[in-house]
Amino acid sequence: MPGRRVLALDYGSARCGCALSDPTGVLASPVEPVLAPRSKAGLDALVALARREGVDLVLVGLPLSLSGGDSDQTREAREFAAALGERLGSEVPVELHDERFTTKLARRARGSASEDSRAAAHLLQSWLDSQR
Repeated sequence: MPGRRVLALDYGSARCGCALSDPTGVLASPVEPVLAPRSKAGLDALVALARREGVDLVLVGLPLSLSGGDSDQTREAREFAAALGERLGSEVPVELHDERFTTKLARRARGSASEDSRAAAHLLQSWLDSQR
């Protein structure tokens, strides 16, 4: 949706890659990752980022297996998304989006941003493109 600010997260227990859409909802850009995202400090940092940037939606990457099934990582990402959703409340919805291949794309893309945040940017860009 044009004009909708979206935050995408590539969840990992040690680090959470982050990317934001531009104000027009067309381009995704990586931002600094958040460390220990399931900790109180990590969740606080993600909530602060979402509020500071005026985010309307948070996308959490869902690491499905190649066959589309769940794994331990998938369940952990779902639990993280639920915990973040509780912290954000009803004002900012949290959705899950298939993140298969985003890490491979991030490795190929290179750049100065962390690999985790580049993966989040690929996740977000694929979602933004699917909304058009």
